[in-house]
Amino acid sequence: MKKIICIISMLVAAIGISAQSNLLLQTSEVHNLLVHYEADRGSLYRFYTIINSPERRERLKTFYTDYLNRLQQLPFENLSQGGKVDYLLFKRDLQEALYQLSVEEREYNQVKRYVTMADPLYDIEKKRRRGISLNSEEVAGQLNEIQKKINEAIKKLAQEPSFTPELAERAEQTVRGQKAALRSVYNFYNGYDPLFSWWVEKPYQLLDTALGTYAAQLKKKIDPTKLPKDDGSGIIGNPIGRDEIIRQLRYEMMPYTPEELIDIANKEFAWCDYEMLKASNEMGFGNDWKKALEKVKQSFVPPGKQPEAMVDLYNQSMDFIRKNDLITIPPLAEETWRTRMIPPQQQLVSPFFLGGELFQISYPTNTMNHDDKLMSMRGNNPHFSRATVHHELIAGHHLQQFMNNRNKAYRNFRTAFWTEGWALYWEMILWDMNFPRNAEDRIGMLFWRMHRCARIIFSLNYHMGKWTPQQCIDFLVDRVGHERANAEGEVRRSFTGRYGPLYQLAYMMGALQFYSLKKELVDSGKMTYKQFHDAVMSENSMPVEMVRAILTNQKLTKDFTTQWRFYGK
Repeated sequence: MKKIICIISMLVAAIGISAQSNLLLQTSEVHNLLVHYEADRGSLYRFYTIINSPERRERLKTFYTDYLNRLQQLPFENLSQGGKVDYLLFKRDLQEALYQLSVEEREYNQVKRYVTMADPLYDIEKKRRRGISLNSEEVAGQLNEIQKKINEAIKKLAQEPSFTPELAERAEQTVRGQKAALRSVYNFYNGYDPLFSWWVEKPYQLLDTALGTYAAQLKKKIDPTKLPKDDGSGIIGNPIGRDEIIRQLRYEMMPYTPEELIDIANKEFAWCDYEMLKASNEMGFGNDWKKALEKVKQSFVPPGKQPEAMVDLYNQSMDFIRKNDLITIPPLAEETWRTRMIPPQQQLVSPFFLGGELFQISYPTNTMNHDDKLMSMRGNNPHFSRATVHHELIAGHHLQQFMNNRNKAYRNFRTAFWTEGWALYWEMILWDMNFPRNAEDRIGMLFWRMHRCARIIFSLNYHMGKWTPQQCIDFLVDRVGHERANAEGEVRRSFTGRYGPLYQLAYMMGALQFYSLKKELVDSGKMTYKQFHDAVMSENSMPVEMVRAILTNQKLTKDFTTQWRFYGK
């Protein structure tokens, strides 16, 4: 009996240790603080909804400072490696949030005299949140008075000094926030409070119109010497300048200057050029690689057959990944991705297919003109798409999203250097493993590798004020071999889409980080490909330098700054 009890006790202890071990796979000492932070921030964002209002700004400043103080009370040196990474990234994000609030406050103070006449709306909206009964006659008088001041400001605006684009946007968005506050109040009380409707309806309508007009005028009140001009491309973005590029690079844990990144891109381009000429010669076109590229573009499938062609490429890619035992693939991830065709209007900014759980296919429709149809078909030929089907599905974006939802989901440290870098890294290693079957496949894969190099060069030169959008388009056409319509879509997406200034360079730089880490851990024999890839997927999204810190147990200090110069390693 004693032996049985002893055995049972040992089994219970073993189960307990196993359960604790499995629990630690999903958490760290900073986990609870991060979960509370996300929930608290959501509550505040839903309560303080009026953007650029002094009340919201001060409340968020207090909130971020409070969490920074709470974080700094944790015993950093006693944290696990994952806990230290969470600490450093959480601290980074809190400091960034406070920095952005300081920018907001500085810009607000510079345009303050143009927007304070509507400040009483903040107080009325604050009462509305709790449903306090208003003196409707008094509110009507306030709105009437504000409307007169706004109309007077509109008349005088032409004589006022012009703004920088940043200040014009801040002024416009502040007034639109005030307009939102007014609408919030009106929609809450109107119809439910008869006196409110009787008194306020007309003053509301007049003030709402005046605020909309004023916001539109402020948006246009820009010093023309500070505004990027249309160079004929119709693409007008917002170059951020070298200093801001460097600041954002440090935030993303990239210890390089823009010039160094362009130099890296040119070195990678040189490798692509060498391989492109090899493939061109193999196809019988000598060193005229653009003729070889043209032949590859002509390999497009007939209308209506593109989804079938993409699924065939997916199956080839999956067979290759399985054959080489490169990564664990959950059956549900294979089962649940689905497809969608990209509408013609969206193809203006997304001329190629997109990925994730929803695999979005770009191909012409009957509504597109003849030239655009041909360019779309040529730019989405099977050899080009062979390079990126695994980028968009497995083991790229779809698997990333699938695993992020299931591994350390509390980590909200999203970065394109991890997301796009990982997906492009798979293009690199499948190239190394001879996934391309022939010269045509290699040219298709090289086209995209060249495209990633070009993204670094054109986006950084644009944001440093050295290139115009049209120069960026021409560069993609001449240097990479893009169809012109596709190049225009790419540049438009880069500078007027919902992407940060570093997004385009994140593909290649993130991929090179993962590639360097692969050499450090896999090529050295410390891990197999599968062990390495599974380990990355288990940590969720974060700057790749922090992935390296976890997988190699790098020494981390409380005042850590980015230092991993990965290229050439």
